[in-house]
Amino acid sequence: MFILIIGLIIFLGAHSVRIFFEQWRLRCIEKWGPGPWKGAYSLLSIIGFSMIVLGFEQARSPVFVVWEPPLWTWHITVALNLLSSIFLTAAYVPHNAIKAKLKDPMVLGVKTWALAHLLSNGTLAGIIVFASFLVWAVLDFRACRKRRALLGAVSLNEVSIPKTALTLVIGSVAWLLIAGYAHSILVGVSPMALF
Repeated sequence: MFILIIGLIIFLGAHSVRIFFEQWRLRCIEKWGPGPWKGAYSLLSIIGFSMIVLGFEQARSPVFVVWEPPLWTWHITVALNLLSSIFLTAAYVPHNAIKAKLKDPMVLGVKTWALAHLLSNGTLAGIIVFASFLVWAVLDFRACRKRRALLGAVSLNEVSIPKTALTLVIGSVAWLLIAGYAHSILVGVSPMALF
């Protein structure tokens, strides 16, 4: 559990600099340049994420169960993760209506993903991981809104119906591949097997 918690602190800490220390971040970028800053940020993120994966795997044996989620929570988790996948895709496809409407689809995707997994995970390790990501996403979403408010109204780029449709298709296919195939390989649980 120790490695898991340290990994969460490193990974979410690196991703929280913009939330709590934006001026310091800008000074560091100005002093070091964007390349070294991104390099240090990426290295910390990789180290933290690796520790989360390793720590989560170690915490699964022996597993400490806090509560037993009912079967219906799994169905909600699978459905919410479809939304999460579409939101995350919307962050990267330009000119889609989802990003134009939601403004911060990446953070909303993480928030939806974390909430979905909290509903169907009753292990201590699962609760720690997904609650940590949910709290981070809530704080980051608030910080994004504040930054937008300081910048004032920003004109939206032209919204494209084909790009929006592409976002929905890519997000849905990614969700299907993860839920139907990759999740069981990476985590050892097949969400689709419950249907």
